[in-house]
Amino acid sequence: MPFCAAPRNSTPMPLKHRQADFAQALLNPDIPVPQGVVDPNGAPAPKRFAVYRNNVTVSLIEAMATAFPVIQKIVGAEFFAAMARDFVRAHPPTSPLLMFYGEAFPDFLRGFTPVAHLAYLPEVAQLELYRRQAYHAADDEPLPDNFLGATAPEDLANLSVVFHPSLRLLEATYPALSLWEWNNASNEANRPALPEHGEAILIARPELTVEMHRLPPGSIQFLTVLAEGAPLGAAAEAGATNPQFDLATCISSLLESRIAISYCLVGAQQ
Repeated sequence: MPFCAAPRNSTPMPLKHRQADFAQALLNPDIPVPQGVVDPNGAPAPKRFAVYRNNVTVSLIEAMATAFPVIQKIVGAEFFAAMARDFVRAHPPTSPLLMFYGEAFPDFLRGFTPVAHLAYLPEVAQLELYRRQAYHAADDEPLPDNFLGATAPEDLANLSVVFHPSLRLLEATYPALSLWEWNNASNEANRPALPEHGEAILIARPELTVEMHRLPPGSIQFLTVLAEGAPLGAAAEAGATNPQFDLATCISSLLESRIAISYCLVGAQQ
């Protein structure tokens, strides 16, 4: 179903303007067919453009459903399609790679009035977004879970760690991971209890599979400071701002998640 350029005897519009008009009309049915969209005979082609516009919108909605399956399950397929259509019109793709599309969806949900009563929805969407980002992140070889054993105890405070590119951290006000697990359970008997508090979550893909871990209190602050390049001592101070922080427990979580790919002593080479 090709579109043809405007007839030769018409005054051509600058290419960048034609592209902008085409892109705006593509996702907004209230905008008329752009100038220059004609059939092989040079006549305006509104029906052809409408079919093309619908196909593009449907493809983006399907991409959103693939990216956020738990959100779709919570609100239902029909409602999700309508909601995703609004999102697509407000946030058209900025990359040809649809696997990265939808980064603005959690923020969109925070301002989408029809789901305001589902206050946990944006954080579950953020979790699904982080899972997808972790899955598509660059590969790297994680260190063995006993790598800290090679460092003398008196040097640990000066140890700096580099994390796997797939690492994502989410400090959720609601039990986002439990909600995700509840909606992915194979049957009712396997559904976890839903806590009445938030969850700190680590998402990473140290090898082939995306993994998610609940983190103990203070771990988000601890790992965030480590990820910024600060040594273990400074990270421990950040974690200690949480009165329930326990350094040994946080280090244990760090080792079990296998997210470290290299390390060194500050001011030295390891």
